[in-house]
Amino acid sequence: MSEPRASAGGRLLTFAAWTVLVMGLWLWGKEITGVPPAPPAGQQAAGQQGPALPAARAPLSGAMPARVDVPDLGVRAPVIARGLDAQGAIDPPPYELPGTVGWWGAGPAPGAAGAALMVGHVDTKSKPAVFYGLSTLKPGQKIRVARADATVAEFTVEDVRVYERAGFDPHAAYGSRVKGRAELRLVTCGGNYDKAAGQYSANVVVSAYLTGAGAGAASV
Repeated sequence: MSEPRASAGGRLLTFAAWTVLVMGLWLWGKEITGVPPAPPAGQQAAGQQGPALPAARAPLSGAMPARVDVPDLGVRAPVIARGLDAQGAIDPPPYELPGTVGWWGAGPAPGAAGAALMVGHVDTKSKPAVFYGLSTLKPGQKIRVARADATVAEFTVEDVRVYERAGFDPHAAYGSRVKGRAELRLVTCGGNYDKAAGQYSANVVVSAYLTGAGAGAASV
């Protein structure tokens, strides 16, 4: 299958493109140290009925991400663009860069209309990686993406869900929820680790949407 390409204005990808993307997410999962407790498959974590969420902001123009900050997790990580590997799977950040986040460069840029996708490892053979605490985020908490055009896109967490491999619906997990809205998905491995298969049983997906923007440096 050929590599999917971004469409003008960050429109949703075709089903075939989503299928390639999802297979890529399932195929990287070699971490072995374990994952923090996570919500049930396809459901929000308990107690995620928090305060009323702010209104969405109008999307920004497209600009490449340079850094992602998740203040409540102490995450301040560089971002690199990633594509598909030779097997047609999404190529995560190299394992020797456990503190780096990968942005799926064929999709929308964070802050532009559509759902931008960022992936990161949950752990390594010896220690937690950049997205280890992802499943503990709560609605209303903030994610900030510093962009190459010297703007910072601020996203508000909408929910955190865990999607098991069985019966997985890529559009539900990664597709835009509100037409024309700028959205963000942070994705890492979750569920149980199968040593024989060399992968986790699920993905943790944090869904957020653009609620603010300002000026800021893109350096880490």
